[in-house]
Amino acid sequence: MLHSSMRRRGLIAVTGTAIAAMLLAGCVASDRGDDTGDTAEGSGDVDGTFVFAASSDPASLDPAFAQDGETFRVARQIFEGLVGTVPGTADPAPLLAESWEPSEDNMSYTFALKEDVTFQDDTPFNAEAVCYNFDRWYNWEGLAASEAFGYYYSKLFHGYASNAADAVYKSCTPDGDYSVTIELNKPFAGFIPSLSLPAFSMQSPSALAEFEADAVSGSAEAPQMSEYAMGHPVGTGPYQFDSWAPGENVTLKSYDGYWGDKGQINEIIFRTIDDPTARRQALESGSIDGYDLVGPADTGALEEDGFTMVPRPPFTILYLAFNQAIPELQDPKVREALSYAIDKDALITQVLPAGTEKAIEFMPDSVNGYNPDVTTYDYDPAKATALLAEAGYDEANPLKLDFNYPVNVSRPYMPDPEQIFTVLSTQLAEVGVETTPVSEEWVEYLDRTTGTPDHGIHLLGWTGDYNDTDNFVGVFFGAQSSEWGFDNPELFQKLADARGVSDLEEQSALYEEINEDVATFIPGVPLAHPAPTLAFDPRVESYPASPVNDEVFTDIVLTK
Repeated sequence: MLHSSMRRRGLIAVTGTAIAAMLLAGCVASDRGDDTGDTAEGSGDVDGTFVFAASSDPASLDPAFAQDGETFRVARQIFEGLVGTVPGTADPAPLLAESWEPSEDNMSYTFALKEDVTFQDDTPFNAEAVCYNFDRWYNWEGLAASEAFGYYYSKLFHGYASNAADAVYKSCTPDGDYSVTIELNKPFAGFIPSLSLPAFSMQSPSALAEFEADAVSGSAEAPQMSEYAMGHPVGTGPYQFDSWAPGENVTLKSYDGYWGDKGQINEIIFRTIDDPTARRQALESGSIDGYDLVGPADTGALEEDGFTMVPRPPFTILYLAFNQAIPELQDPKVREALSYAIDKDALITQVLPAGTEKAIEFMPDSVNGYNPDVTTYDYDPAKATALLAEAGYDEANPLKLDFNYPVNVSRPYMPDPEQIFTVLSTQLAEVGVETTPVSEEWVEYLDRTTGTPDHGIHLLGWTGDYNDTDNFVGVFFGAQSSEWGFDNPELFQKLADARGVSDLEEQSALYEEINEDVATFIPGVPLAHPAPTLAFDPRVESYPASPVNDEVFTDIVLTK
């Protein structure tokens, strides 16, 4: 059973509909009281060191330059944003901003900030610090502004000072110490929920400057992080950075000056264990307290042995992407044939967790704008073979493609990439498609597939960051990108127009049409919505599972 306490967020239990209504009405106010910073009752009776097995190293300690779950899991302990989420949901809620008020045209937002908050280096959190962060993102240039680094800002805010006409962000103005106004250059209905992303966490201006946070180098294929991102992250969260031994662990310590409830855990060790079997064995031996992404075959056995199993509400999409920088994939008949060749039901049955749902589009059905009537390509190998023949491919001249996939990693949407690759490559072979496996470690794989055109068909996916259609199809297909390799100005414009519509009903209708456009364009195959599960030592009474992974360890309840 999930613990109902909302100690860090301090929020009333508000439905997603109610939150949406408050947003549209124009003002959201915090229901969180003045936390005293006291530890949870009984915390002195428990072991305050908590060891969590991560499936990989964080890619960076600077969440602004990250896009992966393991980085964000660490970041959520160190950093906080203006906006958080209602516990257990993907809906926005106050965090460092106690309330916000949009202008009548939704082109500016005034935030009332929480007072008496300091960063972990004693720098005050105030309006100047907020503007420093927003202006930092906006003024990135060169490599910092590339998809390989500034992924989320690039995807959601669309431009920088160097191309201001394309940018969503315009300016940030302090209205005293604890009020700040953000002005937009273009309408963005998802602006408030987007700020719940760890990428837009508030970071200490002093530390960012001292450790040259934006001094990134290298290339998209081999990025080199700054001194700040490798060892000096500073936020306002309940835990502060202690050490990082790459390939081994990241250690965080409780921040004594934290403004909220510190909970029972005073030390977190994120231990890197890339093999799912090794993670299970570590839990069974007692050397870790918990891990994410439990293998489908392990869930029942661990539960029978008395471990605490916590399902995370599914808010994911696993897909097979077609990179249209590859000439063969520019042919719609080829993309359609590959779609008919995939047996999603067999994939789900063979290698994905119990509770996984089959996908027909690139977002789950809980998101506004989902279209249950989109064009689908149900498994039909004979039709796939016929379409390939029409495109000029047969036994004498088979379609040959590189198939990229990651190794030694588990993601919420992709618990075992190697197993998924094996199933899909076998299905493609059955219709005469020859695939060449190309595997890489996770960080390098992500850099290649999202930052360069040098890849073929590939496995990737998404755990939604907030409840907004733009966070799925907008991120994937809102502009030209290295991952997908196509130029579709009509689709890009439709997505740009939809993201600026504030009326939810009107916006949902636009996104339903867009989802059909995507389905008929066939940029890839939406495969499944996996339902990830976490496993914990029996001493974990409850864990704050979130559909968007917004899980802060002060909310964990321990019994010993």
